[in-house]
Amino acid sequence: MRKTLLLLVPVLLLNACSWGITMDEGAKNVRTAWSGDVSGCRQLGKVTVSVMDHVGPVDRNTITVRDELEVLARNQAAEMHADTIKPLAEPTDGSQPWGAYQCGTAGLKPGQQARPAATTSAAGNAKTFPIKGG
Repeated sequence: MRKTLLLLVPVLLLNACSWGITMDEGAKNVRTAWSGDVSGCRQLGKVTVSVMDHVGPVDRNTITVRDELEVLARNQAAEMHADTIKPLAEPTDGSQPWGAYQCGTAGLKPGQQARPAATTSAAGNAKTFPIKGG
């Protein structure tokens, strides 16, 4: 019984890390410019968001950390009345800077995210796609 409890506690702690990070209603209308093209937009500011990227000596799932950072950035952008965010750098130690922009939503449905097109490797035999569907 005691061994089971000792094995179960770390698993529960790791899962608890993402509980409570939810997208605000206004953030659903904020798109993410993964391609980085915000040339026709007005910059409203910069936000830096952070989450725990490890619990004790255990690293958290990288995809989960990235998703949580995006949700937090969209929440902050909505408070600034921005409709678009763009990552300014890769996540480092659970922290990531994002640009907040006002671009308008011409041609996009609310909550729709701009995603980069699939790319083909130099060898021409592999394609890559964004991890999270829009």
